[in-house]
Amino acid sequence: MPQRDALLNNIRIHPMQIPTYVLITPARNEADFIELTIQSMVAQTVRPLKWVIVSDGSTDGTDEIVRKYMAENPWIELLRMPERQERHFAGKAYAFNTGYVRVKGMAFDVMGNLDADTSFEADHFETLVARFAEDPKLGVAGAPFREGNFQYDFRFTSTDNVWGGCQLFRRECFEQIGGYSPMKGGGVDLVAVVTARMNGWQSRTFPERVCIHHRVMNTAVNKGMKLKFKWGQSDYRLGGHPVWELFRCLYQMRNRPYVIGGLTTLAGYYFALITRKPRSVSPEFIAFRGKEQMQRLKGFFGKRAPEAKTTELTDPHSSTSS
Repeated sequence: MPQRDALLNNIRIHPMQIPTYVLITPARNEADFIELTIQSMVAQTVRPLKWVIVSDGSTDGTDEIVRKYMAENPWIELLRMPERQERHFAGKAYAFNTGYVRVKGMAFDVMGNLDADTSFEADHFETLVARFAEDPKLGVAGAPFREGNFQYDFRFTSTDNVWGGCQLFRRECFEQIGGYSPMKGGGVDLVAVVTARMNGWQSRTFPERVCIHHRVMNTAVNKGMKLKFKWGQSDYRLGGHPVWELFRCLYQMRNRPYVIGGLTTLAGYYFALITRKPRSVSPEFIAFRGKEQMQRLKGFFGKRAPEAKTTELTDPHSSTSS
């Protein structure tokens, strides 16, 4: 409690002034981890007005775990969607949008997506939601994730990036950008955050709070070098600048698997570029994202030269990136 009170005093928001919020969790066969997420939510110092868990055709006992907690927590709602055979990233957006219909008529200030394989501290949402009261231009907020021994070092990457596993939006911002747009190839959360900035909103990751991510990312659909090649294709599809991609992949060659990992991602990008694969975003989005990336690249070299420090072009596929 003293730690929470000190934090609230630091951001100058009285607990009674914290904006109201709702959450939506698309969940497909998350029986292994969803109970950890529910336990974290039940323990929150400030709970949402409503938390809609959308079971996207789950067949592994996910629904039964959710129902176990609903009786004593009426703010939790389970919504079940029909089973589907095809697995793709657009399914999450469809499930989320179905859940949003359930809360759209409510009065709230902030809404968010929460993945069903995360856990976090008891004051996680109190801390994050309070930030919206402090900054009227803040449109998107979140926290970094930790996965095993891996966690982003935000000294070396932009805090404008907001990981999709716990993404909070000011309601006005979310409705202005049109919410989450289903994209079979993925990138729904990235597109939402960049689009928010295109519309003049600020996005921010607050490193003082962390989500523990229990499912190893990118293992549900693809693995190995095939996955890295697809990362490169995805970078192209989502409007990444070719110069940014070159330097990012050069940096990734320092990580395991050494050299070949970065080369494979780079090959995926330039294969998509040369063969003119279709883009998933508008020309305006591509221009805006490319401009942001080149500004960041200039800042990277501008800092590195006089300070002689090693900074990082991080891997956006382990988190939402821009």
